Amino acid sequence: MTTAPHWIAPYGDTLDDGRVQLSLTLPVPHGDEAREAALQLALQMGLEQPAVVHGEAMGPDFSFFILYARSPHRVDFSRIQVTKPEFDALDKAAIDLLIADTIGRKLVVIGACIETDAHTVGIDAIMNMKGYNGHKGLESYHHVRALNLGAQVTSEELVARAIRENADVILVSQVVTQKDIHLDNLNHLHAMLTKAGLRDKVILVAGGPRINHELARDLGYDAGFGPGSYAEDVASFAIHEWIRRHAHQRRPEGNPA
Repeated sequence: MTTAPHWIAPYGDTLDDGRVQLSLTLPVPHGDEAREAALQLALQMGLEQPAVVHGEAMGPDFSFFILYARSPHRVDFSRIQVTKPEFDALDKAAIDLLIADTIGRKLVVIGACIETDAHTVGIDAIMNMKGYNGHKGLESYHHVRALNLGAQVTSEELVARAIRENADVILVSQVVTQKDIHLDNLNHLHAMLTKAGLRDKVILVAGGPRINHELARDLGYDAGFGPGSYAEDVASFAIHEWIRRHAHQRRPEGNPA
């Protein structure tokens, strides 16, 4: 059966008016010429009726602008497809119970910001006891052994610790993305895990502002979680993935040991 098209456009003041907000920085001193350059760039982007609503100097040689404009484009929302991790979302209590029933020990999870990345806000939101936005972190789970290694952890250090702790899951957060450094870092970790013979033995998860599931899978990871993800999302995926991998090792009910 064919799905009826569902056309949508950006919304500003009136439904489907196409209004958008754009911010940009130009490498020229602030002034009328810089303002006109911002307007011309918006027109070249295909935007209509651009207007600068805010502009300011960013030091002597840079200008920052916020523009409003109209986009003539729309998309068929019924045809949008997004690759996402597949798992049954559980709450903290259900995850603890499932780990206890299926593994019989604590799930060992190691998390870190790798290489030069010093921003721990992402990994702390998932790992730390207090968590984020009312969602408790993995350290608060009774059946998870959560080891947060912090920032600027080399891939070699992370792999060595994963071996020493017999980790089930490795979580990697990458916040810094300039010049796609996050891709280099994630590829390096994957290569180190493969070299150590550990890649297929751990559940490997990446997260960060420019990480999604499709990108993570392309890089050889098991899952990717972007903004808006919480500890229970990561933990739900991890325990279901662990069960999937070890299904052949589980005895049928009633079968004696």
